[in-house]
Amino acid sequence: MAHELNAIGQAIGVTVPNWTAPPWPPTDPMAGRFCRLELLNAGQHAADLFAANRLDADNRNWTYLPYGPFDTPAEYTAWVESVANRRDPQFWAIVDLASGKPVGVASYLRINPTDGSIEVGSINYSPLLQRKPAGTEAMYLMMQRAFELGYRRYEWKCNALNAPSRAAAQRLGLSYEGIFRQCLVVKGHNRDTAWYAAIDSEWPALDRAFTQWLDPSNFDQEGRQRVALGRLTSPILVMRG
Repeated sequence: MAHELNAIGQAIGVTVPNWTAPPWPPTDPMAGRFCRLELLNAGQHAADLFAANRLDADNRNWTYLPYGPFDTPAEYTAWVESVANRRDPQFWAIVDLASGKPVGVASYLRINPTDGSIEVGSINYSPLLQRKPAGTEAMYLMMQRAFELGYRRYEWKCNALNAPSRAAAQRLGLSYEGIFRQCLVVKGHNRDTAWYAAIDSEWPALDRAFTQWLDPSNFDQEGRQRVALGRLTSPILVMRG
């Protein structure tokens, strides 16, 4: 992308013509073939989510998250109540359509309509959602909503030591942008943060990749994928890391 120059020859970036800030993400559900995303609600979701998370016997899922683990249903319910009604982050429960039960959570955060930037984060997939098409579809639905609303930039950030999260970002088509050193202190430990993002010009190709991967023809009778999503999104990445 060629930068424009001002009257004295300084590079000033390209003009964003007719820029209008997108709206705040709405709160109506997002539905797909495998899952539905609903605004997180303690009464509707907390008990089932706590039970699903208990299947993670060694609490591996909580290591890199700023919240959890939770020892009792009451503790988890209190946490859900503390985050469920915030404007930012905007937390969603991921409901598996096959069972009808919530099996994970994710949120929009750092929502910045003025500049057209939005982040997905605080993602916690219980063992019932991990490595399932519903988990991929949930991320697609959240990305789809953001770009269709008019956001220009969709971000993913994680602990730089969290190898599975970094691999997931790249599989989903988000390009590596670098490491912010000593970015946070989380649970008493330093966190270097790895940054990933997709931008609006990449969305049409990403949309096609997700649509192809989620198509029923991409799964055999046992539900195994024929073509990996990473194979479809790899050409879209501008940087790996």
